[in-house]
Amino acid sequence: MSVIAPTSRLIAMTISAILMSSSVYASQQAADAFAPEMATGTSDKQLVTAKDWMVTAANPEATQVGAEVLARGGNAVDAMVAVQLMLGLVEPQSSGIGGGSFLVYWDAKKQQLTTYDGRETAPSAANGDLFLDKTGKPLKFYDAVVGGRSVGTPGTVKLLWDVHQKYGALDWDEVVLPIAQKAEQGFTVSERLSMLIENDVDFLARHPTTAAYFLNKDGTPKTQGTLLKNPDYAQTLRTIAEKGSDGFYKGSVATAMVNAVQKEAASNPGKLSLADLANYQVKNRQAVCAPYKQYDVCGMGPPSSGALTLGQILMLTEPFKLNELGSNNPTSWQILAEASRLAFADRGLYMADSDFFDVPVKGLLDQKYIAERSALITPNEALQKVSAGSPPAVKTVQLAQDQAIELPSTTHFNIVDSQGNVISMTSSIENVFGSRVMAAGFLLNNELTDFSFVASKDGKPVANRVEANKRPRSSMAPTIVMHDDKPYLAIGSPGGSRIIGYVAQSIIAHVDWGMDIQQAIDQPRMINRFGAMDVEINTPLANYAQQFEAMGYSVNKRDLNSGLHAIRITETGLEGAADPRREGVAIGK
Repeated sequence: MSVIAPTSRLIAMTISAILMSSSVYASQQAADAFAPEMATGTSDKQLVTAKDWMVTAANPEATQVGAEVLARGGNAVDAMVAVQLMLGLVEPQSSGIGGGSFLVYWDAKKQQLTTYDGRETAPSAANGDLFLDKTGKPLKFYDAVVGGRSVGTPGTVKLLWDVHQKYGALDWDEVVLPIAQKAEQGFTVSERLSMLIENDVDFLARHPTTAAYFLNKDGTPKTQGTLLKNPDYAQTLRTIAEKGSDGFYKGSVATAMVNAVQKEAASNPGKLSLADLANYQVKNRQAVCAPYKQYDVCGMGPPSSGALTLGQILMLTEPFKLNELGSNNPTSWQILAEASRLAFADRGLYMADSDFFDVPVKGLLDQKYIAERSALITPNEALQKVSAGSPPAVKTVQLAQDQAIELPSTTHFNIVDSQGNVISMTSSIENVFGSRVMAAGFLLNNELTDFSFVASKDGKPVANRVEANKRPRSSMAPTIVMHDDKPYLAIGSPGGSRIIGYVAQSIIAHVDWGMDIQQAIDQPRMINRFGAMDVEINTPLANYAQQFEAMGYSVNKRDLNSGLHAIRITETGLEGAADPRREGVAIGK
């Protein structure tokens, strides 16, 4: 068994003070001002190889419990349950059972690719006024986030339960109970978690239960090396182990969630109800696949914008032969930037929960439409204006651009077992520490702030507006790249709406620029969603700032805190990679 052990040389970074004052209503470009999770430095990572099975996840302890499940005869789905429940303990700021998830799954026995939508839903009492103040104006972002108002009905537990019931090899309680024991015994706070707690003290202190867990009695943050025990989470897991998903969506745990949202978060209460929890359902959806070179890049369809926007970006770049231009060429990055801008314009207008809005999935990936959009790109020259296109089969209804900011404090993990089953799963509670409201040992999400804060503009409806029981649009992009109808690569990342660019860039680096998957993940980052060119600070890409400015872009040198994980499936075995920007590892046998 081989394990990547991070060589720590973590350097604390500060987060912009503008987080406290920005208004969502201003424009999409406001999203450029936010970083989903502050950076905590980098660590050296090496490509890991294995013959039999592999796990890549965002925390070494979570990766290890997944590896232990596989080593004792469990399959990828068993390991998925263990990894996610452990991440909820050791990486609570990013995901957990109080949030939602998307799963892309390859069933080796049936030779079938499918997806499961465990995205949170808006409470049945929610409407388009949810994030408006008494004067009808949109709330400032953190006024909406912190408290019960932003909490959607969690979906992760139901996804884990439903998928395990269908595919799991080990007994459910055999997978869940070891994590409960670890919660009782406690875990050591990592340097990353410690720094994130320190950065968020003011918000964490607003709710007594949350403060009691993450802060000391004097209000100071718990620090690296602290043994942090969570008996409440252990009890919740024991209840789930005994009763399955009913142990979460009904009974004492459900009551604790509703009380936390409606009563304990009294300064900013929410609308989550016992009926919302009892009625929650996971959706088994068809994967969305886009052709790219000799591959099919497959992922989660709406309500995620991940697969559609990723697919558009890759298809839009294909005529420009990035393989010949190479990675050490500012023109390559400029073409990728323009493809991203065009795709994000479509995303903002057309992508939302497909159960509520007729998303033109086929039209957005139509080859003729993509060719027309790609023809708008001029190498070395920025488009002065980028608007959404008119893909085939779009209804005549006039829409307004979305007005949402996504700051998922998210996680991504991949698993390949010895039978060839493949998991690519992205999970989130949205902003770092979610709503900061804690119930029964876990943090509750703030995913409802992924909806547009305004329901319409200039008399035109926003597709991603708040509606009862609707799922907010997401950027999570768990991906399985297929080759000759077989899984070739599982990949994904946290990072808010930057997730899509991180994954697209890594796929291009591997497919077009010949990098192995660790090199593709290590490479410097560039993101352009709405016009500004963000380049990763202190990297070779930052040296292209003058060239990008000459092309017509404003350039920001900033931290781009991706958290990519990938597993490549080859004829001779498996290759695993983890992002040096976070604390994840790959373990294989």
